[in-house]
Formats: sequence, C-alpha cells, structure tokens
Amino acid sequence: MDVLTRDELEQLMRKEQPWCISIYMPTHRTGTEAQQDPIRLKNLLGEAEKHLSDQGVGRRDVQKMLEPASKFLQDAQFWQHQSDGLAIFLSSNSVRRYCLPLNFEELVVVEDYFHIKPLLPLFTGDGQFYILALSQNEIRLLNGTRDSVSEVDIGQAGGSLAEALPSGDYQAIFQHHTSGFGSVTFHGQGGDSDESAKNELLRYFRLVSDGLTEFLQEDRAPLVLAGVEYLLPIYKEANSYPNLINTVIKGNPDLLRVDELHKSAWNILEHYFQAAQAEAFAQYQQLAGQESERATDTFEKIVPAAYHGQIETLYIATGVQQWGIFNSVTSEIEIHNQMESGDESLLELAAVQTYLKGGTVYAVEPDKVPGGTSAAAVLRY
Repeated sequence: MDVLTRDELEQLMRKEQPWCISIYMPTHRTGTEAQQDPIRLKNLLGEAEKHLSDQGVGRRDVQKMLEPASKFLQDAQFWQHQSDGLAIFLSSNSVRRYCLPLNFEELVVVEDYFHIKPLLPLFTGDGQFYILALSQNEIRLLNGTRDSVSEVDIGQAGGSLAEALPSGDYQAIFQHHTSGFGSVTFHGQGGDSDESAKNELLRYFRLVSDGLTEFLQEDRAPLVLAGVEYLLPIYKEANSYPNLINTVIKGNPDLLRVDELHKSAWNILEHYFQAAQAEAFAQYQQLAGQESERATDTFEKIVPAAYHGQIETLYIATGVQQWGIFNSVTSEIEIHNQMESGDESLLELAAVQTYLKGGTVYAVEPDKVPGGTSAAAVLRY
C-alpha cells in the first residue's frame, strides 16, 4: 500500500495542461472480485478514452496518455499488492498511482486539473492513523481509517530484530522472553551486557523512528504502538514522530490478525478523534459568539485564508459542491451557482490548501457545519 504525502498531494494540485485524467476504483485483496479488478480498470480506461476523444484529442495522444495505466492490466504483481482503493492520475507528462485504504466508487474525470475530492477523507481530522507493530520477527507499519486498514511498505525500516541487532545483543534481549510477553528491566539484570543490549536496541529504534518520520514527512496522523511490553518503553524513548499516542496495544502483534490490530487501534483513537473535533467545534462557537474575525463562514474569506495558511481548523460539508474561480495572485474569488468553464471546486481547494499549510480539516454532514453554511473556519490570526 502507498502513503500519499503532502509533497505528492501538492504536485497533484498543480494544474497540468491541457488534459488531466483522474481514475478511481475499488480494489480487493483476494477472491473472485480481486480477479475482476483488472477488468474494471480496463473499462474505466475505455471510458477515459471516450472522454478524451469526445473533446477532440487525437487517437495517438490518447493512447500515449493511457499507455502507462494500460500496462497495469497484465501486471500480476501489481494486483497482488492492493488495498481498498486505487487512484490513478494521468497527463501528457506524468503518471501517478496510489493504492489506498479508501473504498472508492468507480469514477473517471477528465479536466484541466486532477480531481482529488475522493481523497479528502485521508486529510480530514478523523481520516487516518498509523499502527507500528513491533515484534521479534518483524516491524510493520499499517495505515488505517475508521473502516479499513492496509500494510505499508517501509523498506529498510522494517524487517526482523534478529537481522538488525548483533547476535549477542539479540540473545541478551530475548533469551528470557521466548513467549513474546512480559516486561523486563535491563539495568541490574545481567550487568553491562544487558545495559549494552538495551542501548543497542534503543539505537536501532532511533534509526527506525527517524526513518519513519522521514518517510511520513509532515504527516500529523496519530501513531499507535503495538508490541510486547518490554519493547514499547524503549521505542517510546527513541521516538521522533510528533504524534505518537501514549496508549498502546500490548501483546505480540504476530499473533494478531490485521483486522484485530485495526479494531484495537480504533478503540484507542475513536475517543481521541471525537474529543479533538468537539474541542475545535467549541472554539468556533466561542469565537463566533464573540463576533471575532477569527471565525468565518464565507467563501470570500475562507478560500484566500486557506491558500495563505491562515486557517487553523476548517469544516466542510460532505456531498456539497461550490464552484468558482480563485485568483491566487489577487486573492479575488468568483462564486458560481453552476459549474462554468475554468471553474474548480472551492470546497476541495480550501480543504487541500488547509491541510498542506498545517491546518485541520473536518468533513462532516451539512447540518453539522457550524454557522449553517457549507464551510466554516477558525483562523490562526
């Protein structure tokens, strides 16, 4: 599975002329439906071809744009490593594809910019989280949402502790803990060798944590640790990721199915997400009640503020579109009742720009947006 980083999202936001093809489809890990996934993609590529042809794009140019995605159709290895949804973005000079823990509906959009609204659940304040599973045999990273979870390939940061640590240190750490459960105090139990083993493990975990932090870049999604008790405090000491959750999943993760790890993590994080959203809602209500300029529910203020990094918290209504044009040079905005040529989704623009500039986005039902409009924001200043 892939992680969609802020940098990659920002690249997707850049307009690429003249044609941008966005393809979304659900995918499956096993079973008969998984065997049908290449057929689904073939049909969607056919739909994209028709869209391009109808808009006057020549056959040779169409084939050139669709060719990178067409190669996936016969790639058995590609289909063996799917998550819940596949997103593919094609233009005349680029191709990007992401296997993500989102169950997309089938969709093909051909515009002069990439359509990224189906990705928004990944960027909302209760959209996604990570699980880092620590065991003797393997270090794994899982990326989850409320409804799904998939494993992420973290390259050299994963693997076995036995392979990563010198054999003597590995034996010192695990010789009394073959069951994978329990706790241990290294200092004073075995003298210098035990302390050396702990320091070696701490050094290794620092490498893992630094690699993980770099891999996730500026992602602020919460991270839950899962592992045997004696490994967890050592990893916490080594941790450099800014949003590590204090509550942990105790036990050998090798003995737990992925769905069991997901359920345990969501039990920890559900309250975390709800509390954060309730606090943000209360802050908006307080500022709005004081008629503070930091609380706003108009697109004329929200969109420029999002672009310039002024938004601390943004609420947007799900299932709602607001079309218009935003001039990033003058910060002027045109709002249209219906989509016109050159328009973009202002809700989508505000949400992504808020996320890219470090703000928090909540995508909620329309009646839960404070202020009674389709968007509301708390500004940093």
